[in-house]
Amino acid sequence: MAFFSRLRAERAATRELGEGVWRRAHDRFQRSLDRVFQVVEGIADDQVYNLLVKEANEMADLLPAVRQLCCMAHRITPSNDEHIPQSTAGVHRSLTKSANDLATTAQVIAMMRMQAEAGESIDIESVRHRAQLVKEDVGRAMQLLADSE
Repeated sequence: MAFFSRLRAERAATRELGEGVWRRAHDRFQRSLDRVFQVVEGIADDQVYNLLVKEANEMADLLPAVRQLCCMAHRITPSNDEHIPQSTAGVHRSLTKSANDLATTAQVIAMMRMQAEAGESIDIESVRHRAQLVKEDVGRAMQLLADSE
């Protein structure tokens, strides 16, 4: 059964996101988010874990907005290839930047995890800063998409 439900979800994603730049932008954000949670799940210290999982959950809350943005952008400027539509290039740029900033957030968390395991003190502000950049990138993409409609 899982195979067929996965196949249906894949078809729905192709229908909503296409197979071009909007699908890749969404998938890139989702992969970066998955990486954040992989790193957070490996943290043994409960106190550090609780601090970081809160930030990770806030970034996870952005995934439905990113999917909606990509779906709307695909409706406005359909893409089934590598070419970024000119009228929504800024939206794509902001979504790509958000995924890159999210991946960097995973790296920062991994470094914090190593510091915690070594018994060093950690500062969560760097993770909060990176998470804020991700939120700003998604917000910028929303604004740019609203302006292009």
